[in-house]
Amino acid sequence: MSRVPAQQQYSPVHSFSVQIYYEDTDFSGVVYHPNFLKYFERAREHVIGAEILSQLWQQQQLGFAVYRSDMLCHDGVEFADIIDVRTQFYFESKYRTVWKQEIWRPNAKKPAVTATIEMVCMNQKRQLAPMPTELITHLSKGI
Repeated sequence: MSRVPAQQQYSPVHSFSVQIYYEDTDFSGVVYHPNFLKYFERAREHVIGAEILSQLWQQQQLGFAVYRSDMLCHDGVEFADIIDVRTQFYFESKYRTVWKQEIWRPNAKKPAVTATIEMVCMNQKRQLAPMPTELITHLSKGI
């Protein structure tokens, strides 16, 4: 049975660098806003680990889906920037994690984009499923 840590304490900050390419931008050289969701997704995958996500699906037929997202764009991100995607999370329940993510431009004093994203664990039938104990243990290291 999956056990979730009792506290709702955010994990330490995980940083993930992303190079902004011309294809990521609109005609003015500013990142097209849906791409921020892709950068957040890549950062979450980096936190969990692609190998773990692959094994989870292949061996237990479990994966994650976005349940809710709230994103605010405070400042433009431009072509050729190398941004830092900062990610923290906590366990809301044995089914759900909450991710606080920020995109920082080089030398910025505030984040350019912020988001809170709720993820749920689901089986191959797209039904809620508890996260495996091994995954919770893996992600809990450092919380």
